[in-house]
Amino acid sequence: MNNHFCHISRIAIKTVAACLLCYHVVAALTSCSDEPDASNYYTFKSQMMSEYLLTHKEYSQFTALVERTGLMKLLATYGAYTCFVPTNEAMDNYLAKRGLQSFDDLPLADCDTLVRTHLVDNMYTTADMEDGVLSKANMNKRYIEVSHGLDDSGNAVVFLNGTAHIIYALQDDSVENGFVQPINEVLESSNRMILDIMETNPRISIYSKAFRQCGFSELFYQYKDETWDASAYPRIRYVSHVNKETATVPDEKLIGFTVFVPTDSVLKARYGIETVEQLWQKACDIYDIIYPEDKDAEYHDFAHITNPKNPLYRFLAYHVLNRKVRGWDYLTPYRHIGIETTVMNPVDWYETLLPKTMMKFEYLSVRKWAGGSTLGERYINRRYDDNFQERGTMIQQKVETDYKRDALNGIYFYVDDILAFNKTTRDVVLHDLIRMDFSTIFPELMTNNIRLNGDVKQQDPEYDESAKYGRNYYFPNGYLDGVTINEGSQFVYRRPHDWYDSYEGDELNLFKDFDFTFRLPPVPFEGEWQIRIGFAVEPTRGVAQIYYDDKPQGIPLDMTKQLNDPSILGSDWKANYNTMSQIDLSTDQKVLKNKGFYRGAAGGYHWDMGHTTRVLFATQPHTIRRVICTTHINPAEDHYLRIRSVSTKQGNDNEFMLDYLELVPKSVYGVTDEGEMESML
Repeated sequence: MNNHFCHISRIAIKTVAACLLCYHVVAALTSCSDEPDASNYYTFKSQMMSEYLLTHKEYSQFTALVERTGLMKLLATYGAYTCFVPTNEAMDNYLAKRGLQSFDDLPLADCDTLVRTHLVDNMYTTADMEDGVLSKANMNKRYIEVSHGLDDSGNAVVFLNGTAHIIYALQDDSVENGFVQPINEVLESSNRMILDIMETNPRISIYSKAFRQCGFSELFYQYKDETWDASAYPRIRYVSHVNKETATVPDEKLIGFTVFVPTDSVLKARYGIETVEQLWQKACDIYDIIYPEDKDAEYHDFAHITNPKNPLYRFLAYHVLNRKVRGWDYLTPYRHIGIETTVMNPVDWYETLLPKTMMKFEYLSVRKWAGGSTLGERYINRRYDDNFQERGTMIQQKVETDYKRDALNGIYFYVDDILAFNKTTRDVVLHDLIRMDFSTIFPELMTNNIRLNGDVKQQDPEYDESAKYGRNYYFPNGYLDGVTINEGSQFVYRRPHDWYDSYEGDELNLFKDFDFTFRLPPVPFEGEWQIRIGFAVEPTRGVAQIYYDDKPQGIPLDMTKQLNDPSILGSDWKANYNTMSQIDLSTDQKVLKNKGFYRGAAGGYHWDMGHTTRVLFATQPHTIRRVICTTHINPAEDHYLRIRSVSTKQGNDNEFMLDYLELVPKSVYGVTDEGEMESML
């Protein structure tokens, strides 16, 4: 099917089903990579969004602001926009709340912010709006929270940012270049920083005071690297297998944080904590065990809580991620692309501000492992299986509508308990296979809204520059922390597609004569660990030598050889993974392991091109995990992987795919008993 027509048809079906408007469509073409036929473009016999606003007097106050800011010209052009337009009554209520007589009293910059807060450069019907946040930021670069409920008349409506809702009788009003969604309340986005936002919520006063007293203020006022200049870097073109694509550098280099906070009432009910000093004492109970060498140090007492080695400072740092997450539904893979949720809970791992530590985030989807927890919720540091029953800490989706939680440089979430890098976390929860999608390793991809962007069901036209369905990005040397890239190579983030052979739908690729080094995420404890890389074989890919801490690891990795290649399994390869006996599976894994390979993750999948069948990675010879090395790792030290091209290929026909990384403790990879095997999920 033609790409442009695919996208439009999806919207049209939803809209027609709601009996809102009609489209003129033509029979679909046969291939999603063909050039569009002019007859397949739909046509609205309607107005541009600009004309709509100018001819609907009930929105005249918002329309006047659009004109004042110069944005009316944009809404007069062809595109794909959604305008959440406040009624005049909503605008009057906003003025009253601000103590203003007229919008003439509002500075032009504030008017511009207000208008951009209500505009999104994408088309959304109410049927497209799922709980969480909209998949694309508004033109003020903030994400609009979405929930569902009933209005005063009992109509099922979409709520935005908690309190505003789309007016039921007026929803999904179509125009030539998008949708108008009238709302009953002005949307507001705060320009405050994360700690300032937290301090406006009296329900989390203990943590807010503790962060302030421990000296996090300066850190939490970081927002943007002003030295970053995107205009210095041109758009690039590349070819991945048969896909001819373009990529740009990120527009900005933002700095962000995600904070998890139990309310004062939770602290009092669970631990009797009502003061910052009592919180320090709780921190001592936890971290004197983990860091016994610091117990008698001068910086240990309450008078030195600004010291990064003080127990309270460490305690708070473990509640903060070094990235800003869009919303609750992005804490694990958005809509769980590429993860078979009937057999595996989607899991992601992120570093915290406590040095050399990570947290595990899990979306509970498999009833077998639910225990007393709630399906559909997200948890931190949970491990519930045949051997362990650690519930973890639940993340609440929302805060009260009276409070904002989305700051310019961060977002905070309520949690139902404290978080701690304690012995249980270190020795039980994190003593497991750590699988990280490569896009989660680098916090800049999440903070700058790069990860999981775009429409996963749409293929882009050849060398597309419109970014209509999403953007691919590349990262020059110096943009990503802990990464070194040689001059001339290209490190590209390819946006997610649900039919790609990619865990979580997206992937990072190296092109040209690459020499690339990145800092490994921290392991939770010292010991023997196995390091693996997951990828998919393609004929356009090349060969690279991989180094661990500057030491070459085995023979070069050839990304053109599948598991059924004679040098690996050859004719012993079996595609019927789902029907193999336990003994056969164990034997298969042992043979592959002896050669330094594993099948792709059995919990990972992609759709076939017709979107009718899910294909598990473990059933394909070209979706592979390669063991890079087995080594002793000291978590107190930084460790690096270097990937250097040794291929005879040149240019774009020399690609190296980084899909996911696995850090595996010996307790997982070291199974040797007959018939026993490591979980393939």
